[in-house]
Amino acid sequence: MIEIHKLSKRYGDTTVVDDASLTIPRGGVVGIVGPNGAGKSTLLSIISRLIKADSGVVRVDGLDVTTAPGREIARRLSIMRQENHVAARLTVRDLVAFGRFPHNRGRPTREDVERVRMAIDFVGLEALADRFLDQLSGGQRQRAFVAMTLAQDADYALFDEPLNNLDIHHAVSMMRLLRRMADQPGKTVVIVLHDLNVAAAYADRVIVMQAGRVVGDGPPFDVIDRRLLSEVFRVDGDVVEVSGRRLVSVAP
Repeated sequence: MIEIHKLSKRYGDTTVVDDASLTIPRGGVVGIVGPNGAGKSTLLSIISRLIKADSGVVRVDGLDVTTAPGREIARRLSIMRQENHVAARLTVRDLVAFGRFPHNRGRPTREDVERVRMAIDFVGLEALADRFLDQLSGGQRQRAFVAMTLAQDADYALFDEPLNNLDIHHAVSMMRLLRRMADQPGKTVVIVLHDLNVAAAYADRVIVMQAGRVVGDGPPFDVIDRRLLSEVFRVDGDVVEVSGRRLVSVAP
């Protein structure tokens, strides 16, 4: 369980995360949505202790992320950031192997090698395992980073806007992959998203942020409505039901 209690982060006079509290239990796909500047990525970075909060507490399975040993947090929680630039010329296999570092501290065992192989197979890059990252398409590189996150074998996998720069085909493939990651290995997958329809189609739970605060939380069918469109996203649109899910339609 990830527990977030009265979390705040400010940059100068700007409050980016404002007294946010929520609980993310184990299992399923959680989508965090909200307009630009709502604090979504900052919240994710604080949870994964990439940045430090000004106040509040984050606990992962009871461990305070600010005081627990990094190795213990890394065994429980992994993150794929928006910016995935690697200076070194690495193969897919090399990159994915980095995900095992919290377990082997740079001394891979036979189990580590097998975990890397399984992660590469899971994302469908087995034929490209020995290809350099700069020889891959954007979608293939994204899958390679997902494989690294999966190889870490943490219970909670956090993804910060993984659909950035992907066309619709690769975006759908990515979301199906993350959905399968929650269903088969049984990870808790937390994803920052901009597209409400993607959240409605793939998430079990949607958390809505606005101006640094959590203003909505629940199943997509309960959260995605016309009030959300008008009050949070400031657009006029309709919410229609398709196959038991609510989808958003915005007129030009």
